[in-house]
Amino acid sequence: MTEAISDVRALFETYARAADSADPAFFATAYGETFMFAGPAAVQAVKRDDFLKVIPKRRAFFATAGLTATEVGSIDERPLDEHHLLVRIGWRFRFEKDPARPIVEEGAATYVLRRQDSGLQIVFQLDHQDLTKRVQELGLLPRQG
Repeated sequence: MTEAISDVRALFETYARAADSADPAFFATAYGETFMFAGPAAVQAVKRDDFLKVIPKRRAFFATAGLTATEVGSIDERPLDEHHLLVRIGWRFRFEKDPARPIVEEGAATYVLRRQDSGLQIVFQLDHQDLTKRVQELGLLPRQG
């Protein structure tokens, strides 16, 4: 395993643990001061400080849906230049709304990481699915609208 791949795996395994605990300290260092976020519905520039305000609300929302664990599945990494990496992460989300019948949902996101002196930072994130919509489709939350 190369050093870069090891760094990427460590970043996203820490990311998974931080997502489960809504750890703002991790997210404050993992994302650039401003980053691009894209999903099925939109693309937007996001200020890290604004993102940090949403993290606890996002965690509470998914806890209501029964999300108990976020895990790194697959990692596909490609260097773009000496400062940037393109990384596709396969995520596994474990929901236990009914502990007797856990649901494991697969997801994916693609990231552009920038190598800084302090480590890797996310400067672009593309979620390949709308996880909120998916948990509604699974019957874990009431449908909106």
